[in-house]
Amino acid sequence: MSTPGLPSVSPRPSFDSAVVEDHDISDAPRPISRLGDKNSLRAFGDSSALDLTDTHSVSSLELPHVLTSERIRRRSELSRSRPLDSPPAIEPESIELPVIHEHAQSSGSASVAAAVSTGKKRAVADVSFREDAMLAKDDDVEIAPSFPSSLAPSIRIDEDTDSTAPAISSAQKAVYRRKNIIHFVTLCFAMFLNGWNDGTTGPLLPRIQSYYNLGYAVVSLIFIFNTIGYLSGAIANVWLTDKLGFGKVLLLGSALQIIAYGMMAPAGPFPLMCLGFALIGFGLSLQNSHANGFVASSRSHVSTKICFLHASYGFGALVSPLIATQFAQQRHWSYHYLISAALYIFNTTLLWFVFRGKRQDEVKAEAGDLYVDPNAIDTNKYKQIFTIRAVHFLSVFALIYVGTEVTIGGWSVTYVQQKRHGKSNAGYISSGFFGGLMLGRVILMWLNRKIGERRALFLYALLAIQLEVTVWVVPSLVENAIAVAFIGLLLGPMYPILVNHSTKILPRWLLTGCMGYIAGVGQAGSAVLPFVTGLLASRFGIASLQPFIVSMMSTMIVIWALIPRVRQVPT
Repeated sequence: MSTPGLPSVSPRPSFDSAVVEDHDISDAPRPISRLGDKNSLRAFGDSSALDLTDTHSVSSLELPHVLTSERIRRRSELSRSRPLDSPPAIEPESIELPVIHEHAQSSGSASVAAAVSTGKKRAVADVSFREDAMLAKDDDVEIAPSFPSSLAPSIRIDEDTDSTAPAISSAQKAVYRRKNIIHFVTLCFAMFLNGWNDGTTGPLLPRIQSYYNLGYAVVSLIFIFNTIGYLSGAIANVWLTDKLGFGKVLLLGSALQIIAYGMMAPAGPFPLMCLGFALIGFGLSLQNSHANGFVASSRSHVSTKICFLHASYGFGALVSPLIATQFAQQRHWSYHYLISAALYIFNTTLLWFVFRGKRQDEVKAEAGDLYVDPNAIDTNKYKQIFTIRAVHFLSVFALIYVGTEVTIGGWSVTYVQQKRHGKSNAGYISSGFFGGLMLGRVILMWLNRKIGERRALFLYALLAIQLEVTVWVVPSLVENAIAVAFIGLLLGPMYPILVNHSTKILPRWLLTGCMGYIAGVGQAGSAVLPFVTGLLASRFGIASLQPFIVSMMSTMIVIWALIPRVRQVPT
């Protein structure tokens, strides 16, 4: 079947059209003319792989030398891979596949790289093999590595950017760890100053009352203005955070503290003192909400961090009465606020150098602690927060808890002085209470985990009520002082449990706003309940303090029972 006018040239064999016999071709050379035999051509008959119009030189019909040294494989094997040193007879159509980067592996591991392009930019994948996935012996490039089903290569592709997620080196992890520690310690110091402020009022309250010659009801106005400041800060916090960001709002709150203490240090008119307490409430509300929200949105060890954060509050409330009690006995008692102002100057400087006025997402991203919630809803945050029923239960519980805590720390000194005939050094009872508060938040963490935080809070509240009853009915200064310290020990873990429980039942994308509202309302309780105590004391005497505290602790148990249990929420 030769074409007239053309030299008789044998076509090249096609390995895709028939199965080649398994025989050795390296024993003796065979002439090329054998491939052009008519009988051989008749076998291809109507094969589409045979093109009789194509002419080639004899050299193009020679088999690659790599095949002359081996046994010819069946088509099923040859179709899998082409020898690297076998040049194509016909230029194939250009096809581009995704680029696979090759990574060096240790002995016993293998990496594969291939690159091709279709004119479009493709995703980059990182292919890595386990150490026991090996190539065939002698590294035969025609035989692809085989993998058991359990040893399939892992391809790591970033879902958002379609790029390879870089592995974090140990050095980078150390940098992240150091930054997280610096952030946490800075916020702990801010909470320390929060406790410092709350622990100051108790020992100075009798001196303020005598200096301005005020009754219980009028002197309680400082708590009312403090409440106004706290509530204003809680409401404005979400708007200020959206406008200014995490770092700047913290700086604003700390700067307001400096201004407030500067107004109170000269012991000016009582209305000026009340205005100073309002600014203190506003500033503390901003700092408290952001410190809680920042720590609660951490990616690891949340409950432990919250316990230590609020233990810092207890430590500040422990140290402050020790110093305030000394100033309460001096002529210039108000100079104590100069120390507070100096501490907040340092706090403002520290906040600036650590956070640089950045937003929370920026700070956490730099420390490798950012969690991007895919379920976040970008709508009116106020509406989202206030429509969550659990937020209001948590806020009421925080209000009663913080109010009870500050009432015991503040009014217990006056109660002991008048009902147990204590002297001016009775202010140390306040230090004992806040010292127990600090220890309870640290040493009772193991019990919280062992019996469960929900049960633990019920247990602590019942025991605290019993101890408060002993303060009420036992006329002993020593017993009252010890009982108050143990009440602080039992009340200590309650607020960290509340914050940790909030992270489990509230949406993460609203956590900072929710924590700001809960903390703001809670801090408002530190003003509302002491004010109510002052009204009751002016009407029924200071003896009404203990039954009022017992009733508030009982109410806490009821509200805690109404708060939803842990449920699955988008996290």
